[in-house]
Amino acid sequence: MTEHTTPDPAGPEVTTAKAPGGGSNAVAEPGEAGVAEALSLGRASSFSLDVELRSVGQGLRDYVNKVRGGEPGALPSVLGLIVLGVIFSQVSSQFLSKSNIGNLPGQGAYIAIIALGLVFVLLLGEIDLSAGTAGGLCAAFAAQAIASGGLRGGIPGSSSLFYILVAVMVLALALGLWMKNYIGMALIVMGLVIVLFKLDQHVFAALLFTIGLGAAIGVITGFLVAKVGIPSFIVTLAMFIAWQGVILFALNNQPISIGNFKLWYKLGHENMSVLWSWVFGAVVGGGYLLFTLYRSFRAQQRKLAADSYGLVLVRGGIVLAASLVITYFANQNRNSNPNFEIKGIPWAASVPIALMILCTLVLTKTTWGRHLFATGGNSEAARRAGIDVVHVKVSAFIACSSFGALGGLFLTTSQNSASLDLGSSNVLLFSVAAAVIGGTSLFGGRGKARDAIMGALVIVIIPNGILLRPNLPAAYQQVITGGVLLLAAAVDALSRRRSRAT
Repeated sequence: MTEHTTPDPAGPEVTTAKAPGGGSNAVAEPGEAGVAEALSLGRASSFSLDVELRSVGQGLRDYVNKVRGGEPGALPSVLGLIVLGVIFSQVSSQFLSKSNIGNLPGQGAYIAIIALGLVFVLLLGEIDLSAGTAGGLCAAFAAQAIASGGLRGGIPGSSSLFYILVAVMVLALALGLWMKNYIGMALIVMGLVIVLFKLDQHVFAALLFTIGLGAAIGVITGFLVAKVGIPSFIVTLAMFIAWQGVILFALNNQPISIGNFKLWYKLGHENMSVLWSWVFGAVVGGGYLLFTLYRSFRAQQRKLAADSYGLVLVRGGIVLAASLVITYFANQNRNSNPNFEIKGIPWAASVPIALMILCTLVLTKTTWGRHLFATGGNSEAARRAGIDVVHVKVSAFIACSSFGALGGLFLTTSQNSASLDLGSSNVLLFSVAAAVIGGTSLFGGRGKARDAIMGALVIVIIPNGILLRPNLPAAYQQVITGGVLLLAAAVDALSRRRSRAT
C-alpha cells in the first residue's frame, strides 16, 4: 500500500492511505509532527515581517547598515559639498554671498540636465560619450533656425544639410517604428512637424524641435548599440567626433548670439517671481511629504511593510523645511545695486529640479524603470525573464540624448551664444563626473535621479570657488575635478565590492 499527501487549504497537509486497487481509506489524523508543521505554516502565513512598521530609530539603523553594507548613496556627495564649502569659504569671503550662490544654477544647470540623461544609460552599465556634443548640435540647429527664419529655407552655406537632417530624422522614425519605441517616435514626429512647417523660426517651437532631434539621435545610437551590437563606447565616441563637425555646418562656421531670443535667454538668466518661487518650494517639499504619507497609508492598508507615520513626518518635514528655507533665501535681493532687485528661484534651478522629480517617478514607479534596473543588474537574466532588453536600451539612449538636447539649450545660455565648440571640451566629462560623484554606479544597476543634481553641485562649486581667488591658477580646477572624480569612482568600486562581500 502506498501513501500520498493532499494539501488542505484550511490547514496542514493530511495523510491519506491509498489501496493498491485505487480505493482510499479514511483520512488519518495528523500526528505531533503534523501539528508542529501546522503551527509553523500558520506563523508563516501571517506574514509577520511584511506588516512591520519602521520607526524613526529603525529607519536610522537601516540607513547606517546600508552605508556599512556598501551602499553609501548620496552621502559622499553631501560630504563633498560640505568640505568644499568650508574650504572655499576660507579662500574667499564672496563664496557664501547671496549673489554668488544665486549664480551657481546658471553655471551648472546644463551639467545637471545632461547628467540626468546619463543616469539612464549608466544604470545599464553603458556610456554615452556623445551626450554633450549631441546637445550642442541640437542647440546649434535651433539657433540657426531662429536666426535664418526656419531651417526649411536653407541653412546658410549648405543648402543640402536641411534635407540630410530631415532624412536622418525620418530614418530614426522608421527605426523607432520597427523597434516599437512609441515615445521616441512621438518626439521625432513633433520635431519633423515643426521643421517641415517652418514653425522652428519661433523660439518656443525651435526649443521643442531640439528635443525631437535629440530623440532621433538617441534612436540611432540605441539601435547601433542594442540591435547591431557595437559597444556603446565606440559608437558614442564616433558620434562625439562627428557631431563636432556637424555643428560647424549647422552654424556655417559663425557663432550665433542668443541675446535677442528672449525666451531662450531667460532660461539661464531670469528668475521665477517671488510668489511663484514660494509656490514651487511649497509644492516640491509639501508634495514629497504628502506622497510619502499616502504611500505609507496604502501600504499599511494592504498589510505590507511600511514606514511609520512618525518616520514619514520626520523625513518629509526635513525636506519641506529645507525647501522653504532655500526658497526664503532665494527670494532675498541678491543685487548690490539698490536700483535693481534680483529675487526668486532661478529657472536654471527650478527646471533641473522638476526634471529630477519626473525622472525619479519614472525610475521608481513605472514598469519601464524596474526593467531598466533589472537590465543593468543582469542583462541576460532580464532577457530570460521576458524583458525586452533591446527596447529598454534604446529607450535609455533616447532619454539620454533628449536630456542632452535640453542641456545644450542651457549650455548656450551660459555662454550667451551658440559657439563653434558647443558641447565639446569638458562638458561631457563634467556631466559624467556629476552622475558618478552623486552616487550612480559605473557598473550599472545602481543610481538615482537625484545623483545628477547632487553631483552637479559638487562639479560647479569647484571652478566657482577657484575663480573667486584671482591669484589661484585656473589649472587647479582640472586637477581638483579629476581628483574628485577618481575618488568617487574609487568609492563606487569599493562599495560594490563590500556589498558583494556582505
